[in-house]
Amino acid sequence: MSQRNASNLLNRLATGKPLISDGATGTYLQQHGLKPWQCSEEFNLTNGDVVAGMAKAYFDAGAEMTVTNTFGGNRYNLSNYDMGDGVREFNLEAARLAKSQASSGQYVIGSVGPLGEFPRPFGRIHQDEMRDAYIEQVKALAEGGVDGVLFETLRVLEEAVIAIKAAKANTDLVIMASMVFDKGSDGFVTIMGVHPEKAMAALQEAGADVVGANCGNGIDDMVELAREVKRVTSSYTLINSNAGIPSILDAEIVYPESPEFMAHGFAELAKIGINVIGGCCGTGPEHIRALTNAING
Repeated sequence: MSQRNASNLLNRLATGKPLISDGATGTYLQQHGLKPWQCSEEFNLTNGDVVAGMAKAYFDAGAEMTVTNTFGGNRYNLSNYDMGDGVREFNLEAARLAKSQASSGQYVIGSVGPLGEFPRPFGRIHQDEMRDAYIEQVKALAEGGVDGVLFETLRVLEEAVIAIKAAKANTDLVIMASMVFDKGSDGFVTIMGVHPEKAMAALQEAGADVVGANCGNGIDDMVELAREVKRVTSSYTLINSNAGIPSILDAEIVYPESPEFMAHGFAELAKIGINVIGGCCGTGPEHIRALTNAING
């Protein structure tokens, strides 16, 4: 990744026109051979054609930005598969595969999910250990040539702050950070009870260039959440919506919201002024094509 590419991405966001992101990674890979018990990051080495094909499918559907297949590419998650020493290899290859499909004006963003461990005092690992794990992953993604990094599906604000600061101190990447909020009687809150106003302020103060929310909700609730996010921050914003809340049908996970159903919500997100709009769990290339048409059609 060059400083020029980072500047190009920030300049693109500065135009004010919504930047179309991709859809779900896990959903796509599961539809193309990934088994529930398999490590999705291992697919970067064993099924590179599928991973590259995913990036191509999303770019072809109109996405300007796609994320790498590295959501769980940290030492803690990979250790669950006895692959904890593969952080650099998996992340480098994921970046290479996605970049191989990107043309001019298309961006590749490193996906970084939570470590699966809570920091002390909530959990068992020290904050320094957490920071080291994030540094290891984001350095590998930067070496692989990504244009930015997206810390996504984060539920604990303290972990999000650690991740952002680790990336800022060790790379020149554009930093995006996205948290999960659930809708309750007290409005939208994280699993730890943090409201969007406090969360967005902390993410921005830690150094994130783009802040927002993903996962956990269908398009209608995400539009409502987007209005709240937009109200409480002056930063660039990101919203990636699920295709609804999943159910089990014939032993398979089914997401209820079709591309046509989500299109109205995608258009509303653009009207609200969300800067980066994409899909999360249950969405695929057809959802991103509907998003593209809703915004540009």
